[in-house]
Amino acid sequence: MELRELLLYVIDKKASDLHLTEKMPPLIRIDGKIVAAEFPKLTREETKRLIYSILSNEQKEKFEKDWELDLSLAMPGLDRFRVNVHIQRGCVEAAFRRIPILIPTFDELGLPRIVADLARRPNGLVLVTGPTGVGKSTTLAAMVDLINSERSDIIITIEDPIEFLHYNKKSVIKQREVYADTHSFAEALRHVLRQDPNVIMVGEMRDLETISTAITAAETGHLVLATLHTPDAPQTIERIIDVFPPNQQQQVRLQLAECIQGVVSQLLLPRADNKGRVLATEIMIATAGIRNLIRENEVEQIPTLMQTGSQFGMQTMDKCLKSLYRQNIITLETALSKVKNQDEFRNL
Repeated sequence: MELRELLLYVIDKKASDLHLTEKMPPLIRIDGKIVAAEFPKLTREETKRLIYSILSNEQKEKFEKDWELDLSLAMPGLDRFRVNVHIQRGCVEAAFRRIPILIPTFDELGLPRIVADLARRPNGLVLVTGPTGVGKSTTLAAMVDLINSERSDIIITIEDPIEFLHYNKKSVIKQREVYADTHSFAEALRHVLRQDPNVIMVGEMRDLETISTAITAAETGHLVLATLHTPDAPQTIERIIDVFPPNQQQQVRLQLAECIQGVVSQLLLPRADNKGRVLATEIMIATAGIRNLIRENEVEQIPTLMQTGSQFGMQTMDKCLKSLYRQNIITLETALSKVKNQDEFRNL
């Protein structure tokens, strides 16, 4: 058994992930469900051999020092993969996330048209949020590709690791990988404003310094695209503000109210016909009313404005779930498992 053989199997089965763990056959994730691959169980030695076969000497040294390693993997003739290597009960194990070579379009992803409008904004902060594995990176890649196709800009991405590969179209794209091209998100962002960017894409806003610098960049006339692991717009706003010390939070509210353009929150749900998954989205657009609620620390009222803001392109997740259910795209059980207000949803 060789790793290339396993990765070809992942692509052939249209799986999204591959997991190598001892005493189990290779595991793949298809439409959100874990399935055992048609291979023998892995021993501890076999697992380590497969994983180490793709690591450079430098990467092996870093992993053996830190016990954690993130990298991107590209083999000729295969899709790219995002890889995390880790230790579990003393065994070297890994998770591989498949990244298609071709960047999907907005239509292929099922994204609302307003998301493309957010990508066309000249400046400000646009956030794509949701739990792990719901396609946040894919949405950001589609937004960057749209800008690349329509505008003559300098686009700088900061990623850990680089996932989708972009090629210059109308824009010039510089993709910087954390730990390979820069020491950290925060350090890359500190220097990025001297690199004359129009658009900055941050793979993940992880800490106070990264968030603070991203807000500053959005304030100073740049379009900043980034992700957060938050479930909806109100919690996204609160998470950003809560990262800062209490004595700075009011100032951050004012800054965020001025520079935020929108929040796109995502879920991937199983289709009713069991043929893959469908994207569900919640959209918050920074209208004057939304900005005022952020300034006044009344974030809990944002969903009310979202419910009545369809003319601006806004929609709540419950409204999106209702639409998907009415079109028979998802089942009632799937919808009810994700709605925030089940009683109100049943009435709808």
